[in-house]
Amino acid sequence: MSDLTEQWRERVCAAAAAGTALQVRGGGTKDFYGRTPVGEVFDTRGHAGVVSYEPTELVVTVRAGTPLAELEALVAGSGQMLAFEPPHFGAGATVGGCVAAGLSGPRRATAGALRDFVLGVRVLDGRGEVLSFGGQVMKNVAGYDVSRAIAGSLGTLGVILDVSLKVLPRPVAETTLRFAIGEKEAIDRLNDWGGQPLPVSASVWADGVLQLRLSGAEAAVRAAERKLGGEVLADEAADALWQGVREQTDGFFADAAPGEVLWRLSLPSSAAPVKLPGKQLIEWGGALRWLRSDAPAAAIRERVAALGGHATAFRGADRAGEVFQPLPAPVMAIQRRLKQAFDPAGIFNPGRLYDGI
Repeated sequence: MSDLTEQWRERVCAAAAAGTALQVRGGGTKDFYGRTPVGEVFDTRGHAGVVSYEPTELVVTVRAGTPLAELEALVAGSGQMLAFEPPHFGAGATVGGCVAAGLSGPRRATAGALRDFVLGVRVLDGRGEVLSFGGQVMKNVAGYDVSRAIAGSLGTLGVILDVSLKVLPRPVAETTLRFAIGEKEAIDRLNDWGGQPLPVSASVWADGVLQLRLSGAEAAVRAAERKLGGEVLADEAADALWQGVREQTDGFFADAAPGEVLWRLSLPSSAAPVKLPGKQLIEWGGALRWLRSDAPAAAIRERVAALGGHATAFRGADRAGEVFQPLPAPVMAIQRRLKQAFDPAGIFNPGRLYDGI
């Protein structure tokens, strides 16, 4: 155990004994997400660096305070990538914050979510104990996969120390196609294409325009390009497009009017148009729909639930209230027991997910 880890362990034990809340954070680029952070800041950026990287094994293990940009640059040097395209939302993003937020970018619908790439984690729990889950190989399943519970927990279960992630080779070829079509036709086409052997890696629809990214072998990308048609975007324009969607610097996200809330709607990809007031941007083949709206939260959640999905107030909402979709009582009971098991004194990011969690 390093000197820093021992210092952290002592601090956690003291906080648990005193009932002092700790605001676990890395670069703070996702402080806007979830309910309002509270407590003394517990900065994880001092615990940084690469533990091991085996390009031939497609696995990298890093300390949680490692800048996310540094990790992506490292694996890019070996022609690899974090295939779930995690958003940074700022230059200070860390790997630990990336995992704690659990957010994935445009490639998620075809490559998988962040949690699918977490092979193992080492965490400091609310008792000051260092716990290890998973490992550094892809075939390492025994019992409940706690690593996936840590992903997206927003620091409420413990302090992430180290993370082992699966990486993938970068595609040899990529191209982006543009189609001028309406929302319903875009959803239908995306679901039709999703059932075909096409190298689709990302999609985005907004303001009557569908844009589709193809990634893979040169021959496969060119064949799909000929089959699907559409206007081919220049490489620079395509790169700017997907970066803007990933980092929410695209005009849709940047031009929100006062009073509008940015909602993240998770739906079955084939769900009908949501038909709610406001503007929409659709990703993930129809499964992720961003909505800018000043409509009441209850109305939005009711409509989304009727379509088989759930809604998260991503930006701009009253963070003292429910930001995430309220959970059914049995699921909430499981969530509370999980919190109690990892953080019995309730000191880690209290209330960040739900009241008392």
